Amino acid sequence: MATRGRGKRVPFDTKAGFRKQQGNESREGVHAQILKQARQSGQLNLSGRGLEAVPDKVWRLNLDVPEEAKNVSLDNSEDRWWEQVDLTKLLLVSNLLTELSEDIVNFPALTVLDVHDNRLESLPQALGQLECLTKLDVSRNKLKTLPLCVCQLKSLVSLHIEHNEVTELCDEIKYLHKLEDLDVSNNQLMTLPRSIGHLSRLLRLNVSQNKLTNLPPDIGCMDGLKYFEATHNQLVRLPDEFGNLRHLEQLYLRHNKLPYLPVLENCVNLKELHVGNNDIKGLTAEHLQHLTTINILDLRDNKIAVLPDEITLLQGLQRLDLTNNDLSGLPYGLGTINSLKSLVLDGNPMKGIRRDIIMRGTMQLKKYLSSRIEEAEPVKQNGSSGLSTGGAGVLGAGDDGVKAHDLHQFKNLDYSNKKVNEVPLDVWEAASKAEVNSVNLSKNTFTQIPDKLTLLSNSLKELNMGFNKLTALNSDIGLFLQLTTLDLRCNALSDLPGEMTSLQNIREVILSNNRFTQVPPVLYQLPKLEILLASDNKIEVIDAASLMKMTMLATLDLQNNNCTQFPPELGNCESIRSLQLAGNPCRNPRPAILAKGTPAVMEYLRSRIVT
Repeated sequence: MATRGRGKRVPFDTKAGFRKQQGNESREGVHAQILKQARQSGQLNLSGRGLEAVPDKVWRLNLDVPEEAKNVSLDNSEDRWWEQVDLTKLLLVSNLLTELSEDIVNFPALTVLDVHDNRLESLPQALGQLECLTKLDVSRNKLKTLPLCVCQLKSLVSLHIEHNEVTELCDEIKYLHKLEDLDVSNNQLMTLPRSIGHLSRLLRLNVSQNKLTNLPPDIGCMDGLKYFEATHNQLVRLPDEFGNLRHLEQLYLRHNKLPYLPVLENCVNLKELHVGNNDIKGLTAEHLQHLTTINILDLRDNKIAVLPDEITLLQGLQRLDLTNNDLSGLPYGLGTINSLKSLVLDGNPMKGIRRDIIMRGTMQLKKYLSSRIEEAEPVKQNGSSGLSTGGAGVLGAGDDGVKAHDLHQFKNLDYSNKKVNEVPLDVWEAASKAEVNSVNLSKNTFTQIPDKLTLLSNSLKELNMGFNKLTALNSDIGLFLQLTTLDLRCNALSDLPGEMTSLQNIREVILSNNRFTQVPPVLYQLPKLEILLASDNKIEVIDAASLMKMTMLATLDLQNNNCTQFPPELGNCESIRSLQLAGNPCRNPRPAILAKGTPAVMEYLRSRIVT
């Protein structure tokens, strides 16, 4: 029979003993070895263990005599249990906790407490006695208020209570003088207390995803604030005092109800302003003159119709997002912002800039805008301009007159929306002397191109005859050898004359809302054509073989025609970057494929080619 040696431990190696230890661990929730390591490191991580309550022995971690001290052997001093340190970091993340014990007061040295992603509905009052606590994360729980005990944590630097059910913040939050990071997003807040302005050291404040309709003026006293986010609220305005945040660098106000851009008068360090998805209808010089330090300006999904020339004050601008607004043009000065690397314009009814230019990217678009500035430079006056227009300088009769000065300065004759079918001779003569390169005769009653337009045959580059009563074009159209853009939308045309083959510089033709039954064959002979818009006609057949020869064609719009099928070979038109086919009586491609965009449509068509 074996005898026990004097002074020796009894080995713990029986199955019964192992089962007993395993049962104790399961019942008590935390293995003794984990507690031992916590006493040595000062950190305890019990995250993701499915705990419904914190075991009592955890709260008594630094009070009870540890297990390793109960069987002391003078032959082994490796454990050195007497050198234990106070707990400074406690992680109880992603458990099933519904409450924390008041015994948390047993951890007076605690600096970090993270209990996010539990089921806490309240916090222990003893929490307020943890004078060393600098970081508290109680996010993703079920708290309905911010307990007063939290506001007693005078050393707190970071407080996260996002994703709870908090309806208000108490005024006592002002006592958190050292707070630098506060996140109360995704709660039910309708207001912020005015006392929040006392948090002068706060660097980051996130109040997004709440129900805020306004902000207290005291927020302008938060001198240290660098990052502020209030996205997905119901803000209709910002207090004037908000403009006093001198150190603010990033401002996120997306998805609110702001009718105008805030005036940020003293935000001299602002780098990013995100105000997309609001109700902003316009910008003014007053708004823009204080944003000279901006690098990123997000104005997407608003109702902006005009971008003012003062946008050029933002000489440090790197990204400008104007997606889904009501812009029909851009100020030419935008092309002078050397730092601008990204200009996003999708979803705007652009009329003043050809689509192919926009599709070439930011750098090419800036180059185009800059070139237009040069064209718009006033003509140097070396004596008489050669125009005999009288003192007023107005050509034409009555309300239909145009200013001779404008013809010279802008090289543009705009005689649109006058409901006329002819233009006075003196207007044509003045336009010829000014070498006008753009003529807009849209929204009138012309039945043919005016004969006197030939006076501009050497200079004309852009001609808009849209919204008239044209049934045919005469052969004179072939005389305009410099023409690059021809807009014939909303007429009664069914064919184009063969003389158009001489228009070897034309890049954009708009035929929408006419009576064409096919793409006019003459267009296939225009080698520089990049944009062809022929929606809302009666086109029945697509000549893919001829389209494939148009190596510059980038945009083809055939929506709302009478095509019953699209030739698969259309997918081999490698130059096409935008292909619109919706609204035709064909079964394929299916609407689901059309909705995926041009690449998906082209790939589908190629897959149908029989080899």
